[in-house]
Amino acid sequence: MPTSIPRAEHVGSLLRPSYLLTARERYEAGDISIDELRRAEDRAITGLLQVQQDAGVDVSTDGEARRESWRAGLLESLSGVIPAQRTMRWYRDGRELTTQETLSDGAIVTGRVSRKQDLTGTEAAYLAEHASGPYKITMISASMAGMIWDPVQSVAVYPTVRDLMEHLAELQIDEICSLAENHGVRWVQLDSLTYTQAIDAHHSGSTRSRIDPRQALDAAIAIDSKVVRAVQAKHPAVTFGMHICRGNYRSSWMAQGSYEPVAERLLNEVPVDRFLLEYDTQRAGGFEPLRFLPAGPTVVLGLVTTKTGELEDQDELLRRIDQAAGYAPLGQLALSPQCGFASGSLGNLITHDDQRRKLDLVVDTARKVWE
Repeated sequence: MPTSIPRAEHVGSLLRPSYLLTARERYEAGDISIDELRRAEDRAITGLLQVQQDAGVDVSTDGEARRESWRAGLLESLSGVIPAQRTMRWYRDGRELTTQETLSDGAIVTGRVSRKQDLTGTEAAYLAEHASGPYKITMISASMAGMIWDPVQSVAVYPTVRDLMEHLAELQIDEICSLAENHGVRWVQLDSLTYTQAIDAHHSGSTRSRIDPRQALDAAIAIDSKVVRAVQAKHPAVTFGMHICRGNYRSSWMAQGSYEPVAERLLNEVPVDRFLLEYDTQRAGGFEPLRFLPAGPTVVLGLVTTKTGELEDQDELLRRIDQAAGYAPLGQLALSPQCGFASGSLGNLITHDDQRRKLDLVVDTARKVWE
């Protein structure tokens, strides 16, 4: 646990500069080498670190600039998977997006999985050298195994999705312990949408295999708890966060509903230090579920949206923080955007200046409340 509680945080991803997007396209086309791509990534991350430092964010990230998307831990870093199309329903501005607008790239497990590249190790090594203060590594939770488990093509290796979750959990424990031991990482954030299956049982989902919402909740809590406890047994200085949202792709969303179906168990059974919870629209419900927050962990209120460039009114943010404090102690609350600014490399439909102003607002508001 940190000696002081950070009050101004952001979820992880930041808008990639155009030159990095171009470099990745050229690398995929075979026009430049991996070393040239890495130099473009390094340059971008240096700039993103400066953006966060200028804003005064308490815990920095590399903006996930080395990744194609937030799902890199499953889709970019594992062997034993093959590319596959997936169908999901996404919504923006009150309408369902067309097939051409939606995210369709994915993967299916067809063999025994293993880590084919140490992506987070590369990220951590650069952050350890260049970050001016605390930094965190974000990663998709092993409880998201349903994203790549297929009831036809995966069963020969993993008879159930839970079997794949258990194996991914072991890989994730090893990965995080390596980050702590080899790179001095002290902040890790797990991202999981599995909880949305219990929050919104009717949404199109981020998994290929639909299971009962209660089973999904049981599995997510068991796997996330297993990972956190195993790492903290060896590295008690590692601070863990858990981020939950309802979809964030090109300023669209895929699920809605209150935290009420999951809050009591999530807040009391998953032993993380920080819960980063989406709260930027009415789709997330009210603050009543925060009444289940036990002494100890912090809830980071995701009140500032990354989906539009319109800047929130600070007085309204202060009012909403005060509302949340009616259900959980103010000393156990903090502030952030509801999700990343660029869960995929193309990012949300906002500008870099919008992003800067949003980060400035988060920090300034947090300072007014907690300092």
